Amino acid sequence: MAARRAPSSPAELCGELQRHPPFSDMQPDHVQAFVAAARELSFAAGEAVVRPEDGPVRELYFIRSGAITGRRGLSDVAGGAFQFDAGELFPVSAVLARRAVTTLYSATEDSTVLALPVDDMQRLAEASAVFGDFLNRRILRFLELSRAALQVVYASQALAEQSLETPLGQLCRQTPVTCVAQTPLHDALGRMQALRIGSMLVVDVAGAPAGILTRSDILERITLPQLPLSTPIGQVMVQPVFTLTHQHTAQDAALLMSSRGIRHVPVTRAGRAVGVVSERDLFALQRLSLKQVSSGLRNAPDVQTLLAGSHEIRRLARALLGQGVQAQQLTSLISHLNDVLTSRLVEIMANQHGLDLNAGCWIALGSEGRNEQTIATDQDNALILAEPDGGPAPDKAPWLAFARDVNEALDACGYPLCKGNIMASNPACCLTLGEWQQRFANWIERGTPQDLLNASIYFDFRSLAGQAVLADRLRASVTQRARGNPRFLRQLALNGLSQSAPLNWLGQIDTTEVAGLDTLDLKLQGTAIFVDVARLYALAQGVVGTGTRERFEAAGPLLGVPESEHQAWVGGFEFLQMLRLRAQLDGTAVGGNPNRIAINHLNDIDRRILKETFRVLRALQQRVKLDYDR
Repeated sequence: MAARRAPSSPAELCGELQRHPPFSDMQPDHVQAFVAAARELSFAAGEAVVRPEDGPVRELYFIRSGAITGRRGLSDVAGGAFQFDAGELFPVSAVLARRAVTTLYSATEDSTVLALPVDDMQRLAEASAVFGDFLNRRILRFLELSRAALQVVYASQALAEQSLETPLGQLCRQTPVTCVAQTPLHDALGRMQALRIGSMLVVDVAGAPAGILTRSDILERITLPQLPLSTPIGQVMVQPVFTLTHQHTAQDAALLMSSRGIRHVPVTRAGRAVGVVSERDLFALQRLSLKQVSSGLRNAPDVQTLLAGSHEIRRLARALLGQGVQAQQLTSLISHLNDVLTSRLVEIMANQHGLDLNAGCWIALGSEGRNEQTIATDQDNALILAEPDGGPAPDKAPWLAFARDVNEALDACGYPLCKGNIMASNPACCLTLGEWQQRFANWIERGTPQDLLNASIYFDFRSLAGQAVLADRLRASVTQRARGNPRFLRQLALNGLSQSAPLNWLGQIDTTEVAGLDTLDLKLQGTAIFVDVARLYALAQGVVGTGTRERFEAAGPLLGVPESEHQAWVGGFEFLQMLRLRAQLDGTAVGGNPNRIAINHLNDIDRRILKETFRVLRALQQRVKLDYDR
C-alpha cells in the first residue's frame, strides 16, 4: 500500500462526500476541512487496512470505492464478519475510544479510502455539531434521516387521502341504515336514536333511495305539526332525494350540499343505496384524529360499527406516518386503538351473554401485550377467571361461548383467528388465576422446547377488559418465579440464540430469494430477536414492563450498559418496526408474508441503517452468549 494524492480536485471530492451522511447535512466549509486534512490510500483485494496489533487507531476512514471487511478471526468467521461499503466511515467506535481495533479490517476488493487523522477528526467534531453528533449517535442519526425521508412520502399520501378528491365509495365505509316508506315514525326515530345517527334513508323495494329524513327535519315536519308517531315516514320524508354514485368525489358531494342547502347525500352503486355522506364526514376528511377514531370505537353500538372503525385505524396510521410519528409511538397508538376496539367488543359481547366482567379479565398476549402491534396482526388473547372465596369453581362453559363470539367478531374486524389457537375460546386459554399460576410455574420449572415457545407468547400478557387486578397478581407471580430460576433463564437465552442476525460471513445482509427478489423477513429475522432478548433481560432483572423499548430502557442500566448502547438496541428495533409498518401500509410485502420485504426496494439510507441495525443485533446476541452460554 502506498499513500498518494487523490486525482480528483478538492471540489470534486467535496461533492462526492456530500452525497452521503453526515456530510450531506454539514456546512460546506466543514466538508472542505475534512477533504483538506485527509489523505487518499489505495488497497489491493485482501490487503490489511488496520489490524489489532497496530495499536490505537490513528485515522478515521471514509470509503470512496470498493469495500472493506472486518473479521474477528478464524474461530469466528461464520458469525463475526461485516462489510463496509462505499460512502461509509469506519472504525468509529475504536477511533472515538482512542483504542486498537478488535477486528482485522481488510479490502474485500481493490478499494480507495480517505484517511482522516484522529486529531483532525476531533477538531472537526468540535467545529461541526452535525459531524460530532453523527459519530457519537451513528445509528440514531441514521434513523432520523430515514424517518425524514419516510415523512415526505407519507405526508403526500395522507394529504391525498384526506382531500376532497376522495371517491365516495371509499368514504362510505358503513352500510346505510334504511327503512321503507310504510315504516311508522316511532320505529324510524327510535332506530335513529338507538344508533346515534343523524338521518334515516327511505328506500323502495329495489333498494333505491326514495326519500330521507334528518334530525333537522324533525322539528319542522313532525314536532310543530304535532303528527302522531304512528304516521308512516313516507308522508314526512324529504323528496325527491339528491344522490351521487360511488364514483363521485367528496368535492362533488360538497358542491351538491352547498347548491341544494342539504347536509346528507345518499350514495348509490348500480342504483342501490350503499351509504350516506354527511357534512360532518366531509369536515372529518380534514381533521382525522386519534380522539375522533377512539371516540367512535368507544361509542360503537355494534360489531358493524367496530368493523368500520378498524378501517379508520389504518387510515389514521398512514396520516401519522406523514406527520413523522416514530415507530414506538405509532405502534403504541395502533395497539391503543386496537385495545379500545377489543375492550368495546368484549363489553358488547359480555352484555349479550349476561356475564359480569368483574368476575374475569380479558388479556392480550404477544405483540398487543407489548403494545407493539403493526397493521398485519392476528389474535393472541386469553381469559383469567376469578376464584370465589370458599365457593364452587366458576362454570367455564358460558365464558368459552362468550370468548368464541369475541374471537369471531375480531376476525370480522380484520384481526385473523390465531392459527395456533392461542385464543380465549380455547379451553387451555380460559383458566382461573390459580390454574394460570400453576401453568406458568410448570413452564418455568420444566423448560422444554414447547415451554420456551410458550414463554415467547404468553409471558407478554396485559389486561384489556374486566378485573385488571387478576392480571397484576399473575404478573407478580411470574416475574418472581422466573427471576429466581437461573436454569430457565439460561434455557430461554440459548433458545433465543437459535435464530441469528441475518448477516453472512462477509457481513452483508443474508437474504432469501422469493419471487425473483432478494428478501428478508423483518419479524422472524429481526424484531423477534430483539423482543426475545428484551424479555430475557427483563425477567432476569425483575422488570415488570412488557414493551420491548420499556424493557431495554429499564434493564440496560441494571446491566451496567452505557446509555448509548441500550438506546442503539431501541433504535434498531424501532427502525425494523417502521419498515414493517411501511410494507404493510403500502402493500409492498413479498410472497404473501406481511413482514417480508425486498431489500433492493429500499433507498440507500434505509439499506445502510438496516445493515447497521443487524450489526447492533449481532453484538447484542454476543452479549447474551457471554452472559448465559458458559
